[in-house]
Amino acid sequence: MNKTNNKSITYIIIALILGVSFTVSSYFISNGLINLRSEQKIIRVTGSAKKQIRSDLVKWTGTYSVQAKDLKEAYKQLQNSQKIVKNYFLSKGISEKDLIFSSISTITIYEMLPNGVTSTKIDSYRLVQNVQITSKDVDKITDLSRKSTELINLGVQFESMPPQYYYTKLADLKIEMLSLATKDAVKRAQQIAESTGIKVERLRSASMGVFQITPPYSTEVSDYGINDTSSVDKEITAIVNCEFSIK
Repeated sequence: MNKTNNKSITYIIIALILGVSFTVSSYFISNGLINLRSEQKIIRVTGSAKKQIRSDLVKWTGTYSVQAKDLKEAYKQLQNSQKIVKNYFLSKGISEKDLIFSSISTITIYEMLPNGVTSTKIDSYRLVQNVQITSKDVDKITDLSRKSTELINLGVQFESMPPQYYYTKLADLKIEMLSLATKDAVKRAQQIAESTGIKVERLRSASMGVFQITPPYSTEVSDYGINDTSSVDKEITAIVNCEFSIK
């Protein structure tokens, strides 16, 4: 009889342990499901906006140089080249205040030995100077940058660099572009919601992505953003990452 009672008590204890374990497990499982569902009550969407812009500022640089055996003679020749360069651009309607001449760079050239090794004996001096023009007359300076090698016919060893183009109202445009990109994100969120039977409630957060300023129709993208200066006409792309509450 006692043996039977002991077995009954043992079965009861085992049943209680299993019952408690099941209850605890159910609690954690149900909590997990609740958290999972709460995490799913948001939707993350990326919005974008594009706009074509035209540069309103150009910066252009030209380089000229001379080379002579004597340093003083080289400097004299460079001064003469500078005068020719200055008069040339003044004749093209460029204001003197818009002509910025850089400091002079002096390069010492050493004689080359028959075996191809550079010696310590000075052969000549090469002097280099830049002239820079910054203007809002984009078309005029662009045209001038192409024609400036006419200076070669005037005896100047001249090289024209590619112009750099900028848009000076970019700060104001960024605000407009961010607004458009956010509206695009809202539209995309609503489209996703409609197709899945949920409803977008409100915007929880928004973070600005990088701006891409590229030549038109470019597919170039960078995680750090792009600021193209090679083209007059540009395309600006704004990205916004948004998070919405849904129900």
